[in-house]
Amino acid sequence: MTDVSRFETFVRKHEHRVYATAFRLLGSRSDAEDVAQTVFLRALERFDAIGDDPAVGGWLRTVTTNLCLNHLTRFRRRWRLFSEMETDDGGTDFADRIPAEDAATDRHTDLEVALRALPDHQRVPLVLFHFEGRSYQEIASVLGVSLGKVKTDMHRGRKALKDRLEGGDAR
Repeated sequence: MTDVSRFETFVRKHEHRVYATAFRLLGSRSDAEDVAQTVFLRALERFDAIGDDPAVGGWLRTVTTNLCLNHLTRFRRRWRLFSEMETDDGGTDFADRIPAEDAATDRHTDLEVALRALPDHQRVPLVLFHFEGRSYQEIASVLGVSLGKVKTDMHRGRKALKDRLEGGDAR
């Protein structure tokens, strides 16, 4: 297999996961596509070293997350999460964890809407913790804020989500 075809196979194998992570953090299809393209350009530059590495998935997720956070910081856009995401690669994305029943689908939709309503400083730490598996300390470091601020923002974000979902005003 030539290097070009190896890289094409590599991209096809990982493109959905990279795009889904970027879209989850950015909330914009075009921004997520731009970040995903940049991630794969960086992967191409290092392909000889990372191409066959079993830890490449973690590397891709870290690069994607860091590029998204840089993008959000640089452009100060309103963040949106989760929108009509479906996975077809059997990944472990949020949508995969929701049963296909109508009640679960409604609950998923309500959660998406409620998450979009959260302010940036509450939404991003929740996503980094629950979907990226980051610790509070890692989140504080990545976002450049104190550990106390992360804890406060996550507490308030969870409370706001609970209030919206229980109050039925998520839509």
